[in-house]
Amino acid sequence: MFLSVFDLFKIGIGPSSSHTMGPMTAAARFLDEILRGDWPRPAGATVERISASLHGSLAYTGIGHGTDRAVILGLTGETPISVDPDTSDATIERVAREKHIAPPGHPRYRFDPTTDLVLDKRVSLPGHANGMSFSAFDASDRLLLKRIYYSIGGGFVVSEEELQRMKAGGAKQASAKVPYPFANAVQMLAMAERSGLSIAEMKRANEETLISREELDSGLDAIWGAMRGCIDRGLSQEGIMPGGLKVRRRARALHDKLQDDWRSNRPNPLLANDWLSIYAMAVNEENASGGRVVTAPTNGAAGVVPAVLRYWLHFHAEADAASIRDFLLTAAAIGGIIKTNASISGAEVGCQGEVGSASAMAAAGLCAVLGGTPEQVENAAEIALEHHLGMTCDPVAGLVQVPCIERNALGAVKAVTAASLAVKGDGKHFVPLDAAIETMRQTGMDMSEKYKETSQGGLAVNVVEC
Repeated sequence: MFLSVFDLFKIGIGPSSSHTMGPMTAAARFLDEILRGDWPRPAGATVERISASLHGSLAYTGIGHGTDRAVILGLTGETPISVDPDTSDATIERVAREKHIAPPGHPRYRFDPTTDLVLDKRVSLPGHANGMSFSAFDASDRLLLKRIYYSIGGGFVVSEEELQRMKAGGAKQASAKVPYPFANAVQMLAMAERSGLSIAEMKRANEETLISREELDSGLDAIWGAMRGCIDRGLSQEGIMPGGLKVRRRARALHDKLQDDWRSNRPNPLLANDWLSIYAMAVNEENASGGRVVTAPTNGAAGVVPAVLRYWLHFHAEADAASIRDFLLTAAAIGGIIKTNASISGAEVGCQGEVGSASAMAAAGLCAVLGGTPEQVENAAEIALEHHLGMTCDPVAGLVQVPCIERNALGAVKAVTAASLAVKGDGKHFVPLDAAIETMRQTGMDMSEKYKETSQGGLAVNVVEC
């Protein structure tokens, strides 16, 4: 099994990797299919109009997650890594006014968001809770091309055909191309014991079969740079977050209070937890406002890994650039195992798959840079994941704000606690990481759909009623 660190950590925009970045990427794929795809069409037929429909969780929480905006931006040629959050409003307004899109390399297509972008809550596509379809028509509104895509979490997008191959096991055929193709924690630990390498070193060896060491280090530094920039921006902003709930940003005010306490030398036994929480909240307030974030492994859980990394730099004098890279490589190894054997999608397994996975990844990364053995790293990941099992995804009003922002703060605190517990032990423990991952998968399958990013249950309904 091989899933790159750059698959788990993607630079993009908020508020959701599955509901914002995924649909934007799917729209770009459909445009590419129109230009380059080998699809049958009547002689002389040309595409004149494009439409899109969103289904399942994308329909129920699409407005709150900005899915409608993401599709429009994607159809204008934007991608998650290139889109400028500061100019996206103007782009959306222009398309609404002109009722046309003109993506680079394409002719103008008719596209009226009021009629050509449908949030269909009645029909769910069978492959995944986050389904969407795109259609292209000629001048007489004859259907020329239709494609179905699924946003499966963390910004990953697959076509209907690709999803079927994944379910049939075809996605695992690439495992022989890397020197350490571990698909689960048992294999990872066995390979570490035989090789004498750390998890980060094995992950690095796998990555360097595709890119050079210099490119890998540069890419890892860019990931941390984007994470650090997101924290800094979140700590500098104030005001009300968009969406209608009138939730106020708190990270800056809390940060200023902590700084005052720090300068006055007031004793604070919860100091590390306070900093962890503020760092995580800063990221997720930025995410909720549509800012630049890094999936870790998703947008909804984007604050956990950066917060724990910033804690590492803040409180540990030995922290340096090399340790940050090892942290990210170790975290990505754990994230890859979770994604391969369960899910990182809140629409598929609830928030245990988002914040739970992020906390496990961060715990593993921190344990590694604290000097933990592979067995201790696996233990840290298991502790963090085990204590998120069963967590629902119930965003109030479909916005990635309540309970998501504070949930990241607590996920970061749990990650540090898990790493601390694990590194003080010998790596031997009762519940294996693989068992916790399988439990998360089974729990997600049993969980009611109303608790899986549809805003039809939990806090999403009870807060409003109260």
